[in-house]
Parts: sequence; structure tokens; C-alpha cells
Amino acid sequence: MLSLDLTFFLIAGPAVIFAGISKGGFGSGAAFAAASMLALVIEPGLALGVMLPLLMLIDFSTLRPYWRKWNAEAAFLLVLGALPGVMLGAALYKVAEPDVFRVLIGVISVGFVLWQLATRRGLLRPAPAVLPRSVGAVAGAVAGFTSFVSHAGGPPAAVYLLSLRLSKTEFQATTVLVFFVVNIFKFVPYASLGMFTSQTLTANLVLAPFALFGAWLGVRAHRIVPQDLFFLVTYVLLTVTGAKLIWDGLT
Repeated sequence: MLSLDLTFFLIAGPAVIFAGISKGGFGSGAAFAAASMLALVIEPGLALGVMLPLLMLIDFSTLRPYWRKWNAEAAFLLVLGALPGVMLGAALYKVAEPDVFRVLIGVISVGFVLWQLATRRGLLRPAPAVLPRSVGAVAGAVAGFTSFVSHAGGPPAAVYLLSLRLSKTEFQATTVLVFFVVNIFKFVPYASLGMFTSQTLTANLVLAPFALFGAWLGVRAHRIVPQDLFFLVTYVLLTVTGAKLIWDGLT
């Protein structure tokens, strides 16, 4: 049951703006923080259901600024690989309890932070050469699965895209295109699994302006806001929410 009370909107409003900023300007990798934050106050399946239409709205609104600035071959490989990943996520959702998804979302949230910190400290290094196309398809499959269970497809896709040494804008445009398509793939299984309700629709209508405002901010922040500052805030949010979700899921 989704309670559309003041507490929900005090968390959901800023979370959706944050998702819009991330998807609109910073490669979408941290947009799933919004779903993690919502999962603190509502059942994880409903949190995912609330966020998907809003993420699709953000995707649509950010396509135009990045139109045809993407790497078409890389986008095709990631989208092709994402299909089986989405199917696997749907199969897991049918048999798993809500606490399994709390733990999954929490682990992915904390894992994202650890991966970023390890990369920045040199413990993990970017691929020295362009990764083969087969790796792009595998990265797409992982992205499809993590996107389905937590809207966290950005990091797996980024592993492959970063090896291509794309420009900042080409990288951003490619992620916008990829997850625009992947989120369309997710819509039908989300609907068939009962993740959309009249209450999630009401929440979507109220939160749509927040999503559009966040996307608008993200496109502009892409040009002027230091990426390190944005991700510093992201790391703190994901560490706190991820740890809380893991605790709740296990206890």
C-alpha cells in the first residue's frame, strides 16, 4: 500500500529532482539513488514502479539536447545485451520477497560507491584499450538486470563506454539513448507484475514537474557544475540509503 502523505513527498520530490539532474547531465549512473531513497519509506516494488514512468519522462525530455551526439554502435550493443538482463530481472521479481529487493538495491548502492572510490584511488583501472564488442553485450545484460531490479543500469554500461574514450557529451548522449530504450523494455513486465497502481499513477502526476525540472537542471549543469562535486553528494546519499536498506532487508 502506497501512502501519499507528506513524508512520502518530502523524500520523493528531492529524489526525483536528483534523478533528473543525474540523467540529464551526468551519465545517469546515480539516478537510481532516487529509487533507493524511496525504498526507505515504501515497498521496493512500488518504489521501482513510481520511478519508472518518471525516468521515462526524463529520458524523453533529455533526448533532444543530445540528439545524434551518441555512439550508435555502442548504444546498439548495450541495448541488445540488455534484453536478456531485463527478462532475468522480471523472472527474479516473480519469486523473490520484498526484502530480497531491499538487500539487492542496498548492495548495488553501496557497491556503486565502492567501485567509484576504488577507481579513483587507482585500485581499479579503466580498460587500457577498447573492450571487444562481446564485452559490450555482456555489460548490456548486466545493465538490463540491475536496471530492472533497482534502476541501476548506469555503472555496468559505463564500464564499457569508458573504455571507448568517448567525449563527455558523447558518453552522456549514449547513456541517454540506451536507457531511453531499456526503460521502454521494462515497462511491460513492470505492468504485468503489478508494479503500477492507481496510487503510483497519482504520485507520477504530482512528481512529473519535479522530474522535468531536474532534467532541465541536469542539461545545464552538464556544462557548468564540476562532476566531482555532484558525485560526492551521490556517494553520501547512496552509502547511507544503501546501508539502511541492507539492514532493513536482513532484519
